[in-house]
Amino acid sequence: MSGASSIFAGPTRLFVVVFVSIGLALSQIWANKVRGVLTTLGIVIGVGSVTIVVAGVVGLEKAVLEEVGRFGTNNLFILPDRPDDGPQAELPWRLFNFKPDEFEGLAEAAPSIQGFTRITDRRLAVRYGDERVTKLVTGIDAAWHDLENREVLIGRPFTLLDRERAAAVTLIDEETRDELNLPTDPTGEDVLIGGRRFRIVGVIEEDKRPSFGGGPPETQVYVPFDTLHAMDPNPWQFVYIQAAAVDAESVEAAEGEAIFYLRNRRDIRPGDVDTFRVQRVEAIVEQVREIARIITFAAAGVVGISLLVGGIGIMNIMLVSVSERTREIGLRKAVGAKPIVILVQFLVEAVVLCLVGGSIGLAFGQGMVMIARALPDSPLAQAAIPAWAVVLAFGFSAGVGLTFGMFPAIKASRLDPIDALRHE
Repeated sequence: MSGASSIFAGPTRLFVVVFVSIGLALSQIWANKVRGVLTTLGIVIGVGSVTIVVAGVVGLEKAVLEEVGRFGTNNLFILPDRPDDGPQAELPWRLFNFKPDEFEGLAEAAPSIQGFTRITDRRLAVRYGDERVTKLVTGIDAAWHDLENREVLIGRPFTLLDRERAAAVTLIDEETRDELNLPTDPTGEDVLIGGRRFRIVGVIEEDKRPSFGGGPPETQVYVPFDTLHAMDPNPWQFVYIQAAAVDAESVEAAEGEAIFYLRNRRDIRPGDVDTFRVQRVEAIVEQVREIARIITFAAAGVVGISLLVGGIGIMNIMLVSVSERTREIGLRKAVGAKPIVILVQFLVEAVVLCLVGGSIGLAFGQGMVMIARALPDSPLAQAAIPAWAVVLAFGFSAGVGLTFGMFPAIKASRLDPIDALRHE
């Protein structure tokens, strides 16, 4: 203990010891480059893997949140749902689907909801002259324009009159217009959708934002909801509601009002489960973040095994190093080196070795992330290694060095100088 107290008598002496030890450690790594690289391979793989996984999760989280966020945090979705258990779980799913007139009284019953649209879709053939394409045709109400905030570039949006008349009118995007060889201004032209004649009333702005899971969104054709439903009143066709609260603070109230309205409308008795579900965009965002956190923690656990293996490799090579340098240790002790100095030297050497491995792993991870970002239509276009992951990587590396370097360092510090000098 007297040795320890003397060497740590001042921070300057400690700094000198650590600084000199870092130099010795780097010289040892440089003198045994191949062995150093092989020794740190576990650390390289561990740190590289964790940075790649974290960057990938961050990139996917940003892409999904951007996609979800385009609906606005004050938006919510109302979807039909069949209970998972109980007598209703055996009933056909179509019995729980929404009917077109099921939301007639929602506006009056839910003052916190500023607007909503019914949505359904069919995959139908769209024809103009000799041109024919198959498109996902979406049925919407006029309120959809305010909820989606998509600009109508040419012509007009849908109106309440279109709904009242169940008008055969359609909005198409520019890509569909070009595929059908329609004029630049196609308003007034007629196309056949599912065999029925529709008049084009406008060209809507393309949705260039990536769809869920990456990739470009499908080109789109829109018609009034009631018109599309009348063409194919199949009860199996999925119908859902997109609604918006009056402001972000009213989302919870809007959700409660919608639930209250639908339970009354569907005559659901107290205690019975809902046959629908209301999803807030805000809740979806939080779910996405929670999934990202779970994936990150799970990946960190798997990568931790790699770091453990790397740490064992570090301990092994440090024990070899102590054995190889036993005479050197004995000589240094013979000329007055304190045990604590030997301990710090080998401990610093283990930490430096791990930090070098961590740096290589970080560079490897950054390189892989850059490649992933550069790939065409990459879902990881926004992948990036956050600063906390860099700090965590170096922290883990240093921790592994301290943990697995301690035993060899203690062994070196406790060597008897006479026995060490006799070592062959």
